[in-house]
Amino acid sequence: MILKPLFKNNLQLIILVFIVVMSSCRKEEIESIQPEEEDTINANSSLTSLLEKTALNDGSVDNIIDRANCFTINYPVTVFANGHEILVNSQNDLENVEDVFDEFEDDTSDIDIVFPITVTLDDYSEVILNNLSEFNSLSNTCNDENEFDLDIECIDFQFPITVSTFNTQSEALGSTTLINDKAFYSFIQNIDTNDLVSIEFPITAILFDNTELTVTNFNELESIIETYKNSCDEDDDYDFDDDDCNDCTVDILKDQLISCSDWTVNRLKRNNMDYDDIYDGYSFNFFSDNTISVSWSSNTVFGTYTLTGTANTITVVIDIPSLPLCNNNWILHEIDQDESLTEIDLDVGDIDRLRYENNCN
Repeated sequence: MILKPLFKNNLQLIILVFIVVMSSCRKEEIESIQPEEEDTINANSSLTSLLEKTALNDGSVDNIIDRANCFTINYPVTVFANGHEILVNSQNDLENVEDVFDEFEDDTSDIDIVFPITVTLDDYSEVILNNLSEFNSLSNTCNDENEFDLDIECIDFQFPITVSTFNTQSEALGSTTLINDKAFYSFIQNIDTNDLVSIEFPITAILFDNTELTVTNFNELESIIETYKNSCDEDDDYDFDDDDCNDCTVDILKDQLISCSDWTVNRLKRNNMDYDDIYDGYSFNFFSDNTISVSWSSNTVFGTYTLTGTANTITVVIDIPSLPLCNNNWILHEIDQDESLTEIDLDVGDIDRLRYENNCN
């Protein structure tokens, strides 16, 4: 009996061996580049959802001009604040609007926006609004003051962040460097259902109080977001001046008071009564031993001051027996400085206000 050869010729054998070898090598290559599952997240991971909410556009940052938490107005934009025309080129220019509103307590803080404008929604898509009617229609879709919304504002990330993807179906690899929240949000939105995503750790998470946390893996990242996502006031209200002293400290305030001499009273209101001119010509001097001297004409009187608390809760207790209108347990509202003027604003609710002013800077 004559046995037929398994392969008709050597070429078939060579081809088969090549296929087997290449298939084995390809399998080993895929296994070597595919990331471990515990070092990745996918489109349906709970952490992916948290990252998406953290990367959303925060619409509350410009509430002083739009009173809308679900979008921001693109710069530049021209507004009229109490009749004063202001060109807003950046977020820093919002302080110019606030300065106009803060000038007097009994005005209505009116704002008029010059249309057309472009706004950015929470998902970074843009909409052109041609008039006030279109603006109102969109702003009415936003949640009202201090209502629940999806964005997590208590945590930010330090960019750039490098991310990689591996598609388990197509075996495609990808890598990109993200430079801001908008890029991060877009990346998350485009994660395929078959993608495994890894991040080049360590990365830095920045909390609402500027504390920086080093994150070395996904478990730490998810834990930090869950721990701090509701730990701050997201300022989703229309009270534009309730956070002016976020960075104030007792030491900063005291240093400012004692380093400048001859403070004057620029504003004074007690029990809703205005006394702006009652201390015209009076010079107030603060000393490191917590004493105060006040001089006018040929008179000099003395008192004390104490400072306690932090940020927007700093209490300034002033006690000058001869000047009772100055005496109160004041709350530090703001330390406002520009090139030529320093103002220290103290208040108690809406009924009492004391503003010291100095051209020492």
